[in-house]
Amino acid sequence: MGAPIAQRLREQGYELTVWNLEPERYDTVKESGAKWASNPADVWKNSDVVFVCVLSDAAIESVCFGSSGFAAAGRGARMLVDLSTTSPEATVKLAGRLEEELGAQWVDAPMSGGPAPARQGELTVMAGGDPSAFGGVEPLLRAIAQNVTLMGPLGAGQKTKILNQAIVGANYILMAEILASCRAAGIDPDLLPVCLKGGLADSAILQRIYTQMSAEDFDPPRSYVRQVNKDLKSVEHFVHDLGLDLPLLDVAVRQYRRYAEAGNEMEDGASVSRLYQKTTG
Repeated sequence: MGAPIAQRLREQGYELTVWNLEPERYDTVKESGAKWASNPADVWKNSDVVFVCVLSDAAIESVCFGSSGFAAAGRGARMLVDLSTTSPEATVKLAGRLEEELGAQWVDAPMSGGPAPARQGELTVMAGGDPSAFGGVEPLLRAIAQNVTLMGPLGAGQKTKILNQAIVGANYILMAEILASCRAAGIDPDLLPVCLKGGLADSAILQRIYTQMSAEDFDPPRSYVRQVNKDLKSVEHFVHDLGLDLPLLDVAVRQYRRYAEAGNEMEDGASVSRLYQKTTG
């Protein structure tokens, strides 16, 4: 996601200094005019606002406070915007430390949409943080997203993203089961999204993910099973911490985990429909 976001920001006229754990990825944004930094500390000291997009709580902590992280630069950027999907608890903890050590504010702004919408500036961003801090970075967020909403204080963006992933993850399993049902019932699976378009059962997931499942269009992957599975684990922990008993989500989490643990972590996220192929023959 970092590359299309960087390309979009450059197109909008913003100066960029970038870093990635895998230096070869710089080639994807080099022609846009983005400058390469040798480590996160160099990004921090050469920037006013820093966007971060990583895979885990451990990764965001390392980028901020590792040996060559932001803290190693001392004072620099005034604001960190975390576009990653990380835990609300880590967000609040790390944001407090960042403000204490570097005097910088933090806005959590996880996103939904994928690389293509990022490239076109059509992401959805759910933000959390102080309203004044959010106001300071809102124009930057609107450069990459068509829908930007401040959901509440720090951590509210990450909580909203968990709810987003619950909807998406449960619907991946639902679409796989509907596809299996179509095939078992002798209904042409390709006609279902055509028939239901515009009705109450219609959705972006029906039109995009179900259609992808029906066509078995999984190569190259648009998303990865490991990421969806990680997100559903976050949903599971979130629901548990709230003390809620939600059987539908529980089934979705267990089914997706079953598929991931069968050696499919690097497959396309929608390929979970294969879990039901043996059931339907």
